[in-house]
Amino acid sequence: MDKKVSVVLAAFDGEKYIKSQILSILPQLRNQDELIVTLDPGTDKTESEVLNIHDSRIRLLKGPGQGILKNVENGLKSATGDYIFLSDQDDVWHPQKVRKVLEQLNQKDTLLVLHDCRLVDEALNELEPSYFRYHGTKRGFLNNLIRNSFIGCCMAFNRSLLNAALPFPSQLPMHDQWLGLVAEKKGNVVYLPEPLLDYRRHNNNQSSLQHAGILTMIQWRIWLIRALKERKLL
Repeated sequence: MDKKVSVVLAAFDGEKYIKSQILSILPQLRNQDELIVTLDPGTDKTESEVLNIHDSRIRLLKGPGQGILKNVENGLKSATGDYIFLSDQDDVWHPQKVRKVLEQLNQKDTLLVLHDCRLVDEALNELEPSYFRYHGTKRGFLNNLIRNSFIGCCMAFNRSLLNAALPFPSQLPMHDQWLGLVAEKKGNVVYLPEPLLDYRRHNNNQSSLQHAGILTMIQWRIWLIRALKERKLL
C-alpha cells in the first residue's frame, strides 16, 4: 500500500497568497493524502479563501492563536500521514516537488529531506536561483546548530521523527531548526540540491531571512542544546 502524505500548512492572515499556494499543492496529492490548514485567528479572509476551494483532502483546523510554533505543532499533532511535508502559506510548489521528495523518503534510511528553493519577490520574479547557494547551506548537525540551514517550507520527513520532536520544547526559537537537528541525531538527512518551490519574500512573511543579534543567537543555541539534552539526543 502506498504511503500516505500529510501536508501541514500553518496559516495566519494569509488571504493574499494562500489560494495560489494550495492550488500548487493539491494536484500533486493523491486521493488518500491530506492537506491540513491550521489557521490561527486573524483579521482577514484567509478562512473563506480556503473554504472556497472545494476539495475533500483539505482539513481546516482552528489554530491555538499562540504564534507560529504552536500553530505548526497543532498541525503536526493532527497529521495522519506516513510522510509529512511542511508548507508556508505564501509560496508556490513546483509541479515535481512531491514526486522528487518521495523518491528520497522512500529510501529505507531517509528520515528527513531538505530541498533547495528559488527566492522570489511578491510577483514571483526571481531574486536568487538557489537558497542553498545564497545561504551557504551546509550538511550536518554541528553546522546547523551553529548556522541553521533548515527552512520548514523545504522540509519533509517520516512521521517517526515526531516521536522524538514533539511536543516542541518551551523557549524554542523556531520549529524548523529543531526538527532538522533532531533528524540529524536520529537518522539520515538528505540535502536535495534541486529548487522545488518558489520561496516568496514580502513585507508580511511570518519567517525571516535576517539573522537575530549575536546575543539572541547565542541564547537560542543554549536553549536548543538544553532541549536536545533533555530528549537524550546529546
